[in-house]
Amino acid sequence: MNNGTILLVEDNPDDVALTMRAFRKSRITNPVVIARDGEEALDYLFARGPHTGRDIADLPAIILLDMNLPKADGTEVLRHIRADARTRFARVIMLTSSIETQDVIRSYACGANSYIRKPVDFDEFMTAIGRLGLYWLELNQNPPAVHEVLQ
Repeated sequence: MNNGTILLVEDNPDDVALTMRAFRKSRITNPVVIARDGEEALDYLFARGPHTGRDIADLPAIILLDMNLPKADGTEVLRHIRADARTRFARVIMLTSSIETQDVIRSYACGANSYIRKPVDFDEFMTAIGRLGLYWLELNQNPPAVHEVLQ
C-alpha cells in the first residue's frame, strides 16, 4: 500500500524501530516522516523551521501520534492540528502505550480519529499495525483537501 506519507510522531527509538519493522512486515510502503517530539511534528505539519517550503496542503495520509512527547505532548499537538483550517481534517491516530482512561477521553475530546494502545507483545503489535494500515490507508475515505473545499 502507498497512499501518501505517514507522519510518525514518536520519541522512543525502540518504538520507532518496531513500528518501521511492522510497516515492512505488513507491506506498508508509504514514505514515513519521523518526528521525535511535538514541536518537530508541528514544524513538519505547518511547514516551518527545517520544513519551510514544504506544501502545507500536502497532508500526511495518517498521523500516528504518541501521547507522551517532549516539548509538546500529543494532545497539545492534536489541539494545534484541529485549530487550523489547513490541518483540521488530518487523520490523527493516537498510537500510545498509555492505558489511562483520561488519556483516551482527552484524545477524543481534542479530536483524535482513533486511539490505539500499543500492544506489548510483538506479534500483537504486528497484527495491530497491519490492521491499522488496511483500514486507514486502504478502506477509509480521505476527506477532500482543504483547498478543494474552500474553492
